[in-house]
Amino acid sequence: MIPVFVQAQQKRVLFIGNSYTSYNNLPNLVKSVALSFGDSLIVDSNVPGGYTFQQHSGNATTLQKIAQGNWDYVILQAQSQEPSFSPAQVAAQTYPYAKNLCDSIRFYNPCTEPVFYMTWGRKNGDASNCAAYPVICTYEGMQMRLRQSYLEMGDDNNATVAPIGVAWKKVRDTDSTINLYNADGSHPSLWGSYLAACVFYSTLFNKNCQGAWIPASLNADTAQLIQSIASSVVLDSLPKWYLGNLQVPAFSATVNGYTVTFTDNSINPGAVSWEFGDGNNGEGASIQHTYADSGWYSFTHTITNACFSDSNTESIYIAYSPQTALTHPDTQTQLFVRNHQIFVQSDIALHHVMITDLAGRQQFCIVSGHSWQSSELHPGVYLVQLTTADGSHITGKLYIGN
Repeated sequence: MIPVFVQAQQKRVLFIGNSYTSYNNLPNLVKSVALSFGDSLIVDSNVPGGYTFQQHSGNATTLQKIAQGNWDYVILQAQSQEPSFSPAQVAAQTYPYAKNLCDSIRFYNPCTEPVFYMTWGRKNGDASNCAAYPVICTYEGMQMRLRQSYLEMGDDNNATVAPIGVAWKKVRDTDSTINLYNADGSHPSLWGSYLAACVFYSTLFNKNCQGAWIPASLNADTAQLIQSIASSVVLDSLPKWYLGNLQVPAFSATVNGYTVTFTDNSINPGAVSWEFGDGNNGEGASIQHTYADSGWYSFTHTITNACFSDSNTESIYIAYSPQTALTHPDTQTQLFVRNHQIFVQSDIALHHVMITDLAGRQQFCIVSGHSWQSSELHPGVYLVQLTTADGSHITGKLYIGN
């Protein structure tokens, strides 16, 4: 696998939600985490306390901000309890308004990506609604329903999901001493908001958040655990969360001798093209290219869909590998070894042949015709340089064994 190095980015993000977003100024926390990696975030928000998707769908401020249409992402956070109710109730009271908001977002800019903010179960479940729907009497039951509902909203609206609730559960399971909750057992503490900020950073920028900025009041060792969990939840399960237009570049390159298989592993890649670094190009999700010689080559991988384009240039080393036969790609010229001799056969008339061993010793022969063979040679590596009658040059390396 060839590593992909990512560059600093700038994103414009609108947060639509309520107090789960406004607590500890979550948008500013995400902005600070991004800035610590050299990335920049331009943010705005509308987060009235307790607001549902239905209320946001008719809220003039929400609709006016969406209508600006200049957002890369619009974050959508439902009222903390509503997606955890029974499937029938959520289908009637939440899903239609989630769709309304996504439709409005894409009406003003088809390339703005809606991102659903998957929240978390209350610390001890939802006592106020437990009798009506016992599933949510516990944290685990409430968290399960929130996860299901947010993933369904992502799937139904071809949108992305930021899995804060999944990371929240993993932190609880990993270290129960980390208090992610405010004293009310519902809203986030600074730890909880910091976890959400790290998940959002990895979701929006498709980057690991380990090594990010840490608020001065938080313990560094615990914050590093938070960063690690946030990154792994997002980046280790990308296909679960990236369901919309968001483009995530990835590729691999497998070397076999002089031939490299380039494979695109991106999410939503669209068109895939390659520049191989030796003057040749290709297109396709999986493509093979054979290099004429060993050495370092810089290749470029480009993916382009309707809304995003991304290019990465990496280097690959083609090691010299002993060969007993070569076919020049532009002609029917073959160079091969038999009985300690080098043979040349070509569809183009030859003019001369020069062979050079590793010590720099050369043999030069004028050739008349379409074939040639050397005298018997010692074992080793030989550079063969051909000049055809029309002035073309063909070069290859051959290995003569013992």
